[in-house]
Amino acid sequence: MASAKEGNGAPTKKTLLHDLYELQGLSPWYDNLCRPVTDLLPLIASGVRGVTSNPTIFQKAISSSSAYDDQFKQLISAGKDAESAYWELVIKDIQDACKLFEPIYNETDGADGYVSVEVSPRLANDTQGTVEAAKWLHKVVNRPNVYIKIPATAECVPSIREVISNGISVNVTLIFSIARYEAVIDAYLDGLEASGLSDLSRVTSVASFFVSRVDTLIDKMLEKIGTPEALALRGKAAVAQAKLANQLYQKKFSGPRWEALAKKGAKKQRLLWASTGVKNPAYPDTLYVDSLIGPDTVNTMPDQALHAFIDHGTVSRTVDANVSEAEGVYSALEKLGIDWDEVGKQLELEGVDSFKKSFDSLLVSLQEKGNSLKTASV
Repeated sequence: MASAKEGNGAPTKKTLLHDLYELQGLSPWYDNLCRPVTDLLPLIASGVRGVTSNPTIFQKAISSSSAYDDQFKQLISAGKDAESAYWELVIKDIQDACKLFEPIYNETDGADGYVSVEVSPRLANDTQGTVEAAKWLHKVVNRPNVYIKIPATAECVPSIREVISNGISVNVTLIFSIARYEAVIDAYLDGLEASGLSDLSRVTSVASFFVSRVDTLIDKMLEKIGTPEALALRGKAAVAQAKLANQLYQKKFSGPRWEALAKKGAKKQRLLWASTGVKNPAYPDTLYVDSLIGPDTVNTMPDQALHAFIDHGTVSRTVDANVSEAEGVYSALEKLGIDWDEVGKQLELEGVDSFKKSFDSLLVSLQEKGNSLKTASV
């Protein structure tokens, strides 16, 4: 392994994450954030180029650590309610992480080095509420390399267009179907066109296409069908659909409409593979990284997937290999009666619901913590 230089000039071992980026143009990101944020430094040294967070990640971070207690006490004694305190805790983590990734953002001229923070999951069906929340978060975080995360629900697709048209960079999350992914690309393109900006180079976006959850749900459906043909398709649905999403990406980000935007400096909305931790122990633990490697993509990996890939991943361009096989899997599943749009709807509902539950349960525990601090200080 050659050695790469860290920001402070100390040599650091090159890992497979560096190879992913340097040889294949895929940006490895880390799907986790907690205090101390400096824990990210060794990961950055090992090749991580961005961070994603969500309400479930913050719920785990804040409820399982005492690292937030001092700031929380100050906020409560200053009269903040639980939800306002939550946002202050989150914003501090996001700002601190943005600072760590700023060198990457600067080196790549704004192509990489982003930290994502999600609007309240309670707004998943509120178009205008999402727009206002995204503008507010963007303003208070006040860092060039922050991505405001907006879910790809039917109600929030118009929010994405409006937020992009306001010059705010967006990570679109919870994409589970090709039809919804196409609506997300259109919202990005419409937003860029509506922005009126002559230089579009600072407005960027990623589209977070979820992977492992698709297999989890479709595998259950295949087991229920139970025929040898159905059982042979287990573990193949998610990667097949993701490869077809990449085909759509290639198509939509070429041709006259895209070229006109590119002339103004617009950057492609990169595909980001999310939910890439393997949930079925029967599958290889690097399945959702190894199978979707290619240029202009991002893979945000939870802890286990990240370390598994560093240890024994395979760096090879796979995202556009065997596309006809992916098409075959996709249509074979349809023939078995699996409706891709229905799968997407169900997974979206589950995803939104799970983030709401995490958010609500964290607010309840913060409320209780706040009450006990107030009682103790009386």
